[in-house]
Amino acid sequence: MRTGLYPGTFDPVTLGHLDIIRRACTLVDRLVIGVAINRDKSPLFPLDERVAMVEAEVARWSAETGTEIVTHPFENLLIDCAADVGAQIIVRGLRAVADFEYEYQMVGMNRQLNDRIETVFLMAEAQHQAIASKLVKEIARLGGDVGAFVTPEVDRALSAKFAR
Repeated sequence: MRTGLYPGTFDPVTLGHLDIIRRACTLVDRLVIGVAINRDKSPLFPLDERVAMVEAEVARWSAETGTEIVTHPFENLLIDCAADVGAQIIVRGLRAVADFEYEYQMVGMNRQLNDRIETVFLMAEAQHQAIASKLVKEIARLGGDVGAFVTPEVDRALSAKFAR
């Protein structure tokens, strides 16, 4: 069984994340969505809400794709999380050249820590390349329409967070 790990903070989960998750399902038998606990980022949504949002958004895909999809909160090193969940590959999404520079460094470090786990990059689809959770939150906070970047359920959750 080939297991992949797709990590992120998912604060909130966007259409870009969902695109990568959907496409990653074609590469693995089991996809673990690692929801990072990153104390440096001060997330808008608490961990339990981020996990619930991801689970709700991907629930139907297990049956559609035949891929087992699970969520796994983690706070340790990414490479250690991958080993913990039995992942042979780490799936990362790329939006732009700036993403690549950071990811290239991370792959090099991870290979030094554990050379048995590969990293696979999936380019974001063109319509999702500009989407970043940070920008989605900023637009929502300022009262803008984020419907083109997130699902209706996530849009409602953002609206509730920023209700005045």
